[in-house]
Amino acid sequence: MNKVVLIGRLTKDPELRFTPGKGAAVCTFTIAIDRRFSKDGQREADFIPIVVWNKQAESTANYMTKGKLIGISGRIQTRCYLAKDNTKRYVTEVIADEVQFLEWGKKSESDPNVPDGVTPEEGTIPF
Repeated sequence: MNKVVLIGRLTKDPELRFTPGKGAAVCTFTIAIDRRFSKDGQREADFIPIVVWNKQAESTANYMTKGKLIGISGRIQTRCYLAKDNTKRYVTEVIADEVQFLEWGKKSESDPNVPDGVTPEEGTIPF
């Protein structure tokens, strides 16, 4: 079984790209998750890289910004690649199946379905 559920804050604005062949949307970002207990009373956090695909990727890039709270449900995936310096690099990331906006970021001017001032409790997720 490979299932993960995370709630954290975006460390920077999400990055949206499109694949070369089919033009599928892919959004990448990192979330910071506070640890429950820390050493010597100092706050600590884990930084988890997230990958979101297709319509959810576009919505995440349009509505979430740095510092906003987000919920992710998905799976952990590992992969490796050959870097420019010819060394093998390993990456572990979460591939999101579900994304929930727990705090809203910016509003896309092109989407009339999301009124100004809507919070997640009042409205619906825009995808």
